[in-house]
Parts: sequence; C-alpha cells; structure tokens
Amino acid sequence: MDSTPDTSLLWIDHLSKSFHLRRGLSSTHFLAVDQASLSLPSDHHEILTLAGESGSGKTTLARMILGLIEPTAGRLYFRARDVTRLSGAERRTWFRREVQPVFQDPYATFNPLRRIETYLYETAINFRVAKRSNADEAVDRALAAVGLSLREVHGRYPNELSGGQLQRISIARALITSPSLLVADEPVSMLDASLRMSIVNLFRSLREQQSVIYITHDLATAYYASDRVAIMLRGWIVEMGPVEKVLGSPLHPYTQLLKSAILQPDPDQQVQSKIVLSSSDSDDYLQVGCRFAARCPRVLDICRRVVPAETIVDGRMVKCHLYGGSDERQNGSLRTEHVAGQSETRE
Repeated sequence: MDSTPDTSLLWIDHLSKSFHLRRGLSSTHFLAVDQASLSLPSDHHEILTLAGESGSGKTTLARMILGLIEPTAGRLYFRARDVTRLSGAERRTWFRREVQPVFQDPYATFNPLRRIETYLYETAINFRVAKRSNADEAVDRALAAVGLSLREVHGRYPNELSGGQLQRISIARALITSPSLLVADEPVSMLDASLRMSIVNLFRSLREQQSVIYITHDLATAYYASDRVAIMLRGWIVEMGPVEKVLGSPLHPYTQLLKSAILQPDPDQQVQSKIVLSSSDSDDYLQVGCRFAARCPRVLDICRRVVPAETIVDGRMVKCHLYGGSDERQNGSLRTEHVAGQSETRE
C-alpha cells in the first residue's frame, strides 16, 4: 500500500483471522481472512465496497474493523491509532463513536417490545451527544438525514414500520454520533427490490459527510454505489481498485465469473455456458496454491503449487499468476510455497 497510518482514515495491513475447525478426529485452523490490506483516505470521503460470494470473508473483515472480534495477525489503524491496542474505555468513548455499524437485518436490530425512539435517545445520551433534556434535536437531525422525522416514528413499535423505514432508522441511529466511518454489512439484502435503491442512494448522499464500507454480494448495487471495490475470495482480496475498472473490465478470472453471473435484462440473450461460483466446505481455504485454482477456467500449473502475489495492473491490484512476470512467480515460489492458511493437529 502507498498510504500510511498517518495519511489514512482507516489503514489495514496484512490483517488475518484464524478459526478452529473440527474435521472428524482432527482439527484444523483456517484463515477466514488472510493478509487483507486496504485503506481509506483521510482527506476525502468515499464508498469502498467489499464484494464476493457467501463465505468469502467480507463479514469477518467487517467485524474486525468494527472491533467486534480480534484479528489473529496484522495491523489495523484508525486515525493513526492502533485499534487492537485501545483500552475498553477508549473503545467505548472514542472508537465506537467514530465507527458505526449498519447491520443486515433491520427486523433483528430492534426489540419488537420497545418503541423505536428509545434506541435513538439512548444512543444520543450514552455517547454524550446530548443530554436527555435536549436529545430531541440530535435525534430529529439524524432522522432528517435519512428522510424521516421524530414526529413520524415517535411512539411506534418496529412492527408498525416497513423494512425500508426500519433500515433508515438503523442508519439514523448510526448517524447520531456523527461518525467518520459507517460499516454497512449487506444493508439491502433483507429488503424488497423496490426499497434497495432508496437505501443505496441514501449511502451515496451520506458520502458527503463520512466514508462508507459497503459489504454486499450484489455487484449491481456495488457498481452503482461505490468509488472503489475489493473483490474477496475465500479470505483473500483478489482484485481491488476503481469500480469502473474492476467491475467494468475485470482482470481476475473470479471477478470475471462474478460479472458473467449477472443476467442481463435481454430476452434474446441466453446463457451459453454453466457458471460455477462456489465449491464445497472449507477445501478452498486449505488447498495449496491459489484458492480459485480448482474452479478457474484459466488455471496454470503454478496456480496449484504457489500462492499468487499481489500485482498492480492498470490501476488496480490483482492477486493472480496470470499478471505476474517470471520474477514475481519465482519470488512467490520462494516465499509462499506452502499450504495456505492450514495448520492441522491430531487429537
């Protein structure tokens, strides 16, 4: 990465998360996120999308960014401060005010037995945005940012509101603290198609005030909403760069397959070949070499033996042997010819 912790809002360097997996009488540690590196600039706001199929590591990476789980290895800095070294008080009073989550299911975000406004007031008071006597102004200001008002939601229970309204209120709750970063994990996947674009448009408008990490498997909304996109595959970031380049003319075979899986609204266009995007269990995480080798239509012999290096091609990062020269491949063989992410013990 060209950026540094001092010049970035968020700076992640070779961040990894290992989980324990039982397989019969043996146990295996696999890396759900494996040496992920990315950054967000501090001098302007942008939307960075983490995209990929289920099980690619998007949510695990987001949970580490939010401080909900601890990384196994790597560095994670926010505003030049090491997040992994923050005290409990610093997390509560500073970090969680600066970095706010928006979760996937708006129906699970709120207790059906509590009125909606109680969550908003509690956020404003607990984070010392306002005192109880003047919390109305802070709450109404956050609701106005998402197209609602305190008058509309006051006294109402979650079941009295639509999914789209609940998700907007969830976003408003996150905005009460005036965060620098929103981390939105699949925020439109539980909504009807008619409501999705309204939420995506909302994130685009919020970019004027804060940066957003938008997590999705929907490449259509990713293309529409993002400034940059990082494509994840089995814990790796395999392609990352400006959204027009990565999704407009993808280089990595996995990104190409993801794009080809999107059906075009053309009745005369027919799918000519079978598209296979996922394989079974955790085998992809544990295999030698590239984790996409078993499914890649352009696989090379080196792909089955050596972990590919990250290469800069046409303004984006690509983790693929197709774009590394002989020097890169030789160096990759010396550095990474091992079982990627696997450590097995017998019990």
